[in-house]
Amino acid sequence: MTESIIQADNSIYSPGTSDVEIEAAAARAALKNKRSVTFWRWLILVVFLGGWEFGTRYKLLDDFFYSKPTSILQRLYEWMTEGIDGVSLWYHLWVTMEESLLGFFTGAIAGILIGVALGRNKKAADVFSIYIKVINSIPRVVLAPIFIMLFGLGLWSKVALSFVMVFFVVFSNAFQGVREADRSLIANARILGASDWQLTRSVIVPSAMSWIFASLHVSFGFAIIGAIVGEFVGSNFGIGLLINIAKGSFDAAGMYAAIIIVMVVALAASYLMTAVENRVAKWRPAALNDTE
Repeated sequence: MTESIIQADNSIYSPGTSDVEIEAAAARAALKNKRSVTFWRWLILVVFLGGWEFGTRYKLLDDFFYSKPTSILQRLYEWMTEGIDGVSLWYHLWVTMEESLLGFFTGAIAGILIGVALGRNKKAADVFSIYIKVINSIPRVVLAPIFIMLFGLGLWSKVALSFVMVFFVVFSNAFQGVREADRSLIANARILGASDWQLTRSVIVPSAMSWIFASLHVSFGFAIIGAIVGEFVGSNFGIGLLINIAKGSFDAAGMYAAIIIVMVVALAASYLMTAVENRVAKWRPAALNDTE
């Protein structure tokens, strides 16, 4: 070894440093960075909530509009233990989650299938592109009353709105991912005699997986938005109904409590989606920040 120093993982090591020592130092640095990130995350949260509580208690913020963290926690506790107007909070949450999950899965599956199909067929894409653009240009919110009229106040009107919210996000990413598949890989597969189905299954779809998963991360949030907007317009149960009731009674704590429930569910879904992505797409190289 002729170099006077060895540099790895942004650290400098002297000649003769073993691989075991370098790996141990890298592990210590990673643990230190993880602890630092965790510390700053909790510090920011504590400062934010503490400042919010302090501001409302000492009249720097209007408690009527902003409520305060302790009141929100109290409202959540009341909902979990006593329910809302005789209906369990968990039933309201289940109704919203059922609508969101049905809309998410049907919208995602349809978006992936149609996106891949049109991405592989240029003529069909040219024919249907104008209709897709026209439908996609319609604000999703204005479809809620239409779906309520078509399907009623029950489950399927919210599922339809969640479907529309999810479909176009997933479709656009799947379509673009297929169009931007590596041409060299496609050419090599053709040379090896791959059929159109084998090419799509083994080359095109894996190449588009990063695009598809990127859309799935955000589309579940859109599915929840679709369900809640539908519940705003007309519903007998659901988190959107709770927000609507809190708004009508000027219950700021209730509105923030319902929003927190939605945030927790969306974050849990995001972590679950990340775990599924890491398991399905093990072949992907590490992100740039993970390799520096």
